[in-house]
Amino acid sequence: MKKLFLIPLALIWACASPTSPDPEPRVFIDLEGIDSTIRPGDNFFMHVNGKWYNSAEIDADQVGVGSYSFLNIPQKKLLESILEEISAGSHPKGSIEQKVGDFYASGMDTTAINARGFEPIQPILDQIDQISSLGDLEKFIVSELKHSNQSIIGLRISPDDENSTINIIHLSQTGIGLPDRDYYFKSDSSTLGIQKAYQKYISTLFELTGNSAEESQKNAEKVYTIEKQLAESHKTRIERRVVKENYHKVAVAVLDQKHGNIAWNELFQGLGLKTDSLDIRQPAYYDRLNSMLKPVPLADWKTYLKAHALSEYSNYLSSPFQKAAFEYSKVVSGQSKQLTRAQEMVQQVDRQLGFDLGQLYVKRYFDENAKQKVLDLVNNLQKAFEQRINNLDWMSDSTKTQAKEKLYSITKKIGYPDKWREYPVSIDREKYFENVLALRKDDAQYQFNKFGKAPDKTEWGTTPSTVTAYYNPSLNEIVFPAGILQYPYFDPNADDAINYGGIGMVIGHELTHAFDDQGAQFDKDGNLKNWWTKADYEKFKAKTQLLIDRYDTFTVLDSVHVKGAMTIGENTADNGGIYIAYDAFKLTQQGQDTTQIDGFTPDQRFCYSIARIWRVKTRDEYMQTYVNTNSHSPAMWRVNGPLMNFEPFYTAYGIQAGDANYKAPEERIKIW
Repeated sequence: MKKLFLIPLALIWACASPTSPDPEPRVFIDLEGIDSTIRPGDNFFMHVNGKWYNSAEIDADQVGVGSYSFLNIPQKKLLESILEEISAGSHPKGSIEQKVGDFYASGMDTTAINARGFEPIQPILDQIDQISSLGDLEKFIVSELKHSNQSIIGLRISPDDENSTINIIHLSQTGIGLPDRDYYFKSDSSTLGIQKAYQKYISTLFELTGNSAEESQKNAEKVYTIEKQLAESHKTRIERRVVKENYHKVAVAVLDQKHGNIAWNELFQGLGLKTDSLDIRQPAYYDRLNSMLKPVPLADWKTYLKAHALSEYSNYLSSPFQKAAFEYSKVVSGQSKQLTRAQEMVQQVDRQLGFDLGQLYVKRYFDENAKQKVLDLVNNLQKAFEQRINNLDWMSDSTKTQAKEKLYSITKKIGYPDKWREYPVSIDREKYFENVLALRKDDAQYQFNKFGKAPDKTEWGTTPSTVTAYYNPSLNEIVFPAGILQYPYFDPNADDAINYGGIGMVIGHELTHAFDDQGAQFDKDGNLKNWWTKADYEKFKAKTQLLIDRYDTFTVLDSVHVKGAMTIGENTADNGGIYIAYDAFKLTQQGQDTTQIDGFTPDQRFCYSIARIWRVKTRDEYMQTYVNTNSHSPAMWRVNGPLMNFEPFYTAYGIQAGDANYKAPEERIKIW
């Protein structure tokens, strides 16, 4: 339930390090990007970003450009420079530099990788060929779970929703290859094109391992048929937002009795996880899996497992496999050109050795002063949030007391971990595939080692270099990595209006997640426990429904609309975050001033900064998938949606009745 949001570029600014001095003072209002022909009250996102948006070009190897997640593009250039330098040197065996450098170098040796073809994955395919019973099939599943491959069993170790002091096993629905269960059942032309491309991808994988074209196509059809049956049992993304309906603590003995075709005890013993009970988040999936295991021929299951193994490992094999994966993904995303090998490997190193690479990044690029400055902002926003809770007219005093206790119990993590994760793996500069498997095995064991223990509250769920932020309800924590502590989100030289409209909005957003439709169900200790009066919670749900209904009306592409029920958590956080950030801004000296900078009042600069941090342009194909699978609203509605409800925006820009996004005072939705 991470609340992540990444961030792209925006002006096409130089990819200097976040801490390197600018050759001249930065102008924080991009006058050339503003489209004065668009009224602020009609579309503030396009008013601020219109000229940039209409002229910005998306590189062929990308799906978008701008701020938000796409700020990770220049971030990866910084990481690439580190990896190029480190991999060219010689370092002591076992050192961070040796592991990171040699892993990167092993993946960059495409000549050696291509020469091996699919030989590296042959032992896994041989294992599947040797399966002669459901017992053998389960042993193979256990083997793959030990390498972080969750084909038909989705398993993770994390805090018990009702007892956050202990990590338990959680089972979740899995088993499909398309982006979401709905993709198996929709019949519009876009979805049909994705279905066709996916089946072609699976067929190609079989051809690349020696099957005939006809046999490969039949195999792909078998795989798709199994996946579609599994998908029928999946809960939708909206259904998965109801936390209590996705938590089912059950005894393993009961599961063993209920699922006669799944030997649960043997499976957990094979993983070294001895347990009497667990949480099965979506029971219907495992009921369906159990009912299918015998009727579906074992030969078809073996075909299915081969397809998922090949798909799981295709990007670690020779270029034909990588190309096949890209041919499918470009239909989903609209990206027309593959990333360079260096770009691919930067992502892979960050994915598998991210905290080693993160240490190198922090030493080189992170300004330690930013840590304290951002902590000061967080503390200021907490005070502002407390005041907003005190002033709520719909919440009783008893619930307010509980809310404030939770607010001040939130753990704040800024910049990078106090304790770095270690990777006890030997990396061989000559063996890329084996390195990948070793790191996947290490990661699986790292997760298994958490079982039965208290959660490690020093652990981070994202690498320090990533441009993101999140709230974790089980640990009641907010996390702001070093990667996001840079312009346009934060700049130590910016005035308070810019920083509070930037990183302040992000902080307010994450704080509000503790009180969104899901976060509000967890108490200050991270337990799924009601701390509301019944009347207060009913009022809260009624207010969130107003947001759901409002966002359902927002058009993204032609007849495609924002899914209000799926994005309600993020929309609640956006709408709360903007008010909390503004109130905190008003606690500063600059927030109480009226002096104009660059011809803009402090309140105008605050609103401008909010629109600026979501400066994003994406491909339509990517946006189609995004709207169907992402819990965040598209960037335009992360700006225009909250501002419709934000009183200071109306005053700052003179928004009046008749403007497209104007809402009468009684229609302006406020929750927090």
